[in-house]
Amino acid sequence: MAISIGGDSTDKPMSDINTTPLVDVMLVMLIIFLIAVPVVVENIKVKLPDVKFDVTTTKPENVSLSIRGAADGSCEVYWNKSRVDSKELLDRAVEKLKAEIARQGGPNAPGVELPEVHIRGDVDTPYRCVGGAIYTMQQAGFAKVGFISEPPPGGTVERL
Repeated sequence: MAISIGGDSTDKPMSDINTTPLVDVMLVMLIIFLIAVPVVVENIKVKLPDVKFDVTTTKPENVSLSIRGAADGSCEVYWNKSRVDSKELLDRAVEKLKAEIARQGGPNAPGVELPEVHIRGDVDTPYRCVGGAIYTMQQAGFAKVGFISEPPPGGTVERL
């Protein structure tokens, strides 16, 4: 810390702090952190699946939902080709699941395969519409929910 005596008549020493050493230390610390942070960060190695377009096999017990957003901002959900609201969707889903479990011999029967939900969502459908349908189907007890897409014409689709 340097002290400078001014040339005025008060003869008081100046008490300004010399910030140069402080700036030097901060720059050195910044450089150390810039070098050390990439070493500390760990990456988790993940191998993504190399899958080409898979053809969906539709079973008669699976549920097919079509979802789109209406012009007024509401959501339109269709069970096969009939329009349903959220309460009717939940009721139908519970009944469908109960009927399918009973058809296969009950909940404790060996090899019970639960039906899947296949969702076809319009490109312009708000996320809340699709999310609400997924949530309702999960409340009903469906464990497998999949999305149906259409590949571009004339080629295969590769998943990244």
